[in-house]
Order: sequence, then C-alpha cells, then structure tokens
Amino acid sequence: MAAAAAEVSNKGVTLKRHVMGFPTEDDMELVTATVRLTVPPGSAAVIVKNLYLSCDPYMRSRMTRHKEPSYVPDFVPGEVLTAFGVSKVLESGHSGYKAGDLVWGIIGCEEYTLVTNPESLFKISHPEFPLSYYTGVLGMPGLTAYAGFFDVAKPKKGEYVFVSAASGAVGQLVGQLAKITGCYIVGSAGSDEKVNLLKTKFGFDDAFNYKKEKDLNAALKRCFPKGIDIYFENVGGAMLDAVLLNMRLHGRVSMCGLISQYNLEQPEGVRNLFCIVTKRIRVEGFMVTEYFGTYRKFEEEMAGYLKEGKITYVEDVAEGIENVPAALIGIFYGRNIGKQLVAVARD
Repeated sequence: MAAAAAEVSNKGVTLKRHVMGFPTEDDMELVTATVRLTVPPGSAAVIVKNLYLSCDPYMRSRMTRHKEPSYVPDFVPGEVLTAFGVSKVLESGHSGYKAGDLVWGIIGCEEYTLVTNPESLFKISHPEFPLSYYTGVLGMPGLTAYAGFFDVAKPKKGEYVFVSAASGAVGQLVGQLAKITGCYIVGSAGSDEKVNLLKTKFGFDDAFNYKKEKDLNAALKRCFPKGIDIYFENVGGAMLDAVLLNMRLHGRVSMCGLISQYNLEQPEGVRNLFCIVTKRIRVEGFMVTEYFGTYRKFEEEMAGYLKEGKITYVEDVAEGIENVPAALIGIFYGRNIGKQLVAVARD
C-alpha cells in the first residue's frame, strides 16, 4: 500500500484559453503535476491509469466559452481536458470495481485520473480485441453509428444511404452497418486515399472526394440517380444543402454532427430547407448519451460482427500524451485516416 500511495508524476493537457475560430496546438499546454495512486479514505472513487484517449469533434465545442450553456460543459482554462478513454483500475473505493479492471468512459487527458463518479464508466467485456477499440468501434463512436443509423434513421433493406465524413470514426461504421442491412451505400471524404479506403476496405458501393467536386448537387445526382432515402449527417453546410435537393419522398436525415461549422464564427445558412416540406423529410438529431442504457446490447452485437469479419475498423494512433494537441487539431483539417486516438500507455 505504501508503494501504491507514492506520489508520481502525472503529465496532462490543459486549455490555455477559450478559442474562437480554428483552434491551434498553442491553445493547449502540456503540464506536469503529481498524483498519489491511492483513493482518499472513505471515498467511492477509483484511481485509473489511462491507456488510450479518444480525439472527437465534439471536444471543439467545449473549447469555446458559450454565453448560453451548451449541450456539454465548456472546458475551463488551466484545467486538464477530459475525453473518452480506456483505462486500467489501480485502486478502487467502489464495490463495483477492483484493481486490474479494464474500463472505458470519461477520463482526464492525463496519465492518471481520479474518477469520482465511477458509475459513469463501463467495464470492458471483450479484452480479446485491441483495447483501443473501446475508443471507437466498441465505444462511444460505435454506439453513435449504431444508434444514429438503426434507432434514428430506421433503415430498410434496399434503401439508398449517404454518409458524409465517411472514413471517420463514425462514418466508416455507418457504411458497414448499411451493407449488413442490405442497403446501397455511398460516402464522401476529403482525399483520394480515403475514398479508396471506403471502396476497398469498408465495402461502400461508391464514394467521392468532395474537395474535387465543383458541384456537390451534380455529384450526388451521379451517385444517386434515384435519390437518397437516408442521409447520415456529419458535416453540415454546403453538403447538407446539396443532400436536401436529392432526398427522396419520406427520406430521413440522422443528424449526428456538423464538423464543417464548428470553427466558423458565423455558421453557414442552409437554403434548401423547403425540401423538408415538399419531400416530407424527417430530420432528427440525437445525442449518444441517451443510448448508453443500450450499450451492453450494442457491445455484444458489434463484437459478433467483428469476430465474423462483417465489420473492419481503421485507427490513426498518435503515441504519447504530449501528442494530444496535434492529434485533436488534426481531425479538423482531415489529417487523420480513420479513428483518431492517442496511446498514452500500452500496459
């Protein structure tokens, strides 16, 4: 116990200042603190060693100071950022956890975290997979794809599905779930390399590089001559505007994210909203946290798909806590190929 209670170095990443416009690595800072690897007496907390950290687009919103409360709390300058991640329990004051347990959930962007609300963590049921998968296909992004596609969009076999940011953490899974369902799936991405990945690795029926398309409406008409039944929305802006023109009657738009808008001081408008009326389109946003109660069902189903080879997953792994700022900023410039995460420690 004396060894466990020793004070050790704990590197972490803090926000220097609230951000307007595109964030930079300089908006964050690597700091070194100390931590005791023990739970305070009488506490129901757990102390964890962090193994993998997830870099996700929603974190950009938390870097801005909002006059009106946002859907997630703003980060506080000078405090360690928080993110979804995978950890190993070192010591527990909670009856549901013991030393050695592997978990995923919200943790600090640091080497060690004292988690005061361990009820929010999920125990890892399938350690036979790479633990990093619990930042992606078996974690929050996987559940996002699953819930947003099946619970919100409600696909039917034979329908025409389009997903933007299709090679990212969520999009690559939506496409593969669409194929499993028997849908026709097309994706957009920001490089030829990513487009090739969609077609050869993830089994998309077609894909295009939106940066090379002078007319997004024409590109969608080329890929969907009969129109789109389901749009899984990750981008917003001009892409959403073009998609609305190409939706079929009674189409559905599952609104997951709007990454093209997150760094704009003045968000772009959408001009083709009347299509929602004339085509009787259902547009529905969702928050993955509302589906955490269904996580165990999802985990078992997704684990089955992975074992059967029906789902494959691509990760972009940065090494070391010091690379959190570069990895996080990179997703807003499309630098990542697949799910972006940071390996803090591998044991």
